[in-house]
Amino acid sequence: MKIREATQSDVDAIRSIADRSLGSTYTDFLSEATVSDAIDQWYGDGFEDDLEDDDTLVLVVERDGDVVAFSQTELVGKPHRTGKLLWLHVDPDHRGDGTGVRLLVRTRETLLEAGAEQVQGFVLADNEGGNQFYRDHGFEKAGKREVEIGSETFTEAVYVESELEDEGWGAIDELEVDGETVFISYGEAARGSKSPFYTAYQTEDREKRYGWLCGNCDSLDNAMDTMGRIECNVCGNRRKATRWDASYL
Repeated sequence: MKIREATQSDVDAIRSIADRSLGSTYTDFLSEATVSDAIDQWYGDGFEDDLEDDDTLVLVVERDGDVVAFSQTELVGKPHRTGKLLWLHVDPDHRGDGTGVRLLVRTRETLLEAGAEQVQGFVLADNEGGNQFYRDHGFEKAGKREVEIGSETFTEAVYVESELEDEGWGAIDELEVDGETVFISYGEAARGSKSPFYTAYQTEDREKRYGWLCGNCDSLDNAMDTMGRIECNVCGNRRKATRWDASYL
């Protein structure tokens, strides 16, 4: 899995993912016409210009050369800046494998590096799955706002990061990897040569540590030496010795 900033060549893929994502998730309360209006409104001719805006950030997830997810954010306010995560879409065929939460983690970290002092997430209030996604991964509901889609007005829930406690940022997913059920803590990561390594636990309470998940190939098959170096036995992703660690969420 590779997460990178979007380019002009990604525009068609982004539009397609947004269309498929909205069509699969929002059809209970959005008509096909409204979904079509939304795609035209947000990802029409002006979207190419948005990609060149310094205050707009669009990240894409690439798997095996194909773009399968994207996030769209903006930085607002000066000097105290807020990172607003407007949309996070994952192609329906690539849900359930940690793609969404990894994209959320990387988007959050990129916004903080760009100067954001707070990260907010927005999701339509009627999207139960989307609201639960934010609640499950370190955010709490802080309010609501109105958003226009085509000729209709809808309510969006506004989420902000929960107060961090001793256990750190709560971005945790249960995954089945290499035939093992583990709990991946995306808030605990170490920089790798190809992609981060994420801490894996045997239990959701994070009391029993399992090892590391390679973010490049989704494998738990890796080895650590006495200096704290990790190497993935599948793809060769490497983590340097412990003293070189840096935050890489």
